[in-house]
Amino acid sequence: MKIQLNTDHHIQADESVVRHAEDSIGNALARYAAQVTRVEVHLRDTNAGKGGTQDKHCTLEARLEGRPPATASDEAGTIAAAITGAAKKLVRVLDSSLGKLG
Repeated sequence: MKIQLNTDHHIQADESVVRHAEDSIGNALARYAAQVTRVEVHLRDTNAGKGGTQDKHCTLEARLEGRPPATASDEAGTIAAAITGAAKKLVRVLDSSLGKLG
């Protein structure tokens, strides 16, 4: 499963952000590793760096073999929390859609 990180120009994807995304998403989606070929991570600052409590947004798009993509998103005060929240939501989406196949 490949994880591709995309950010707006207000967020810098340094090594710690990349590592957190890979670890959080990889661990959360481990049981779906055979079905998920790629996860696109879209990070943005919703108010362009002006500050705020819930201004970091993460959208995850899981590309599945032979199926339409699955998406989930979350907003939080930090990039790490937004990634973790979106990963948890994506697991629920995959549980719902792929669990019906089994």
